[in-house]
Amino acid sequence: MAKASFELIAILEQTADRIAASKDYQWGHMGACNCGFLAQQVTQLKKSEIHSRAMQGTGDWNEQLNDYCATSGLPMDDVISNLLGAGFDIDDLKHLEKLSAPDVLRTLPLHERNLKHNVKQDVVKYIRRWAALLNERLLEKLPMPPELTAELTEA
Repeated sequence: MAKASFELIAILEQTADRIAASKDYQWGHMGACNCGFLAQQVTQLKKSEIHSRAMQGTGDWNEQLNDYCATSGLPMDDVISNLLGAGFDIDDLKHLEKLSAPDVLRTLPLHERNLKHNVKQDVVKYIRRWAALLNERLLEKLPMPPELTAELTEA
């Protein structure tokens, strides 16, 4: 899973907000789907440009992630390189497209874990939970001020 950072959490939160507010979400469109919206946020490319780049390769996001090569020169591989450079990994992106990361799903109540990968509200919920999970992991790693540590041990 992506290494937790404030920047990565902000990217996820902004992506979830944009999907929630958008009337353009479309799972079958490479620039307006789950990964497409994330790619828009990271690269600042328009959905049409991401889709155009994807159409120069073959397959959906999952297949293009499987075929990814940083030195291929393919325009879609440049988009993927930008996502990896932002701190995501290939598995993160595959899971995002299918809403399937076990760590993220475990943060949801059992009755909410059956997310549909092409339902906008489920995508938003998944991305927000992913951001929250990364935030929790980041906070666990931050040093606690000595005065707060003393208060907690006295309680």
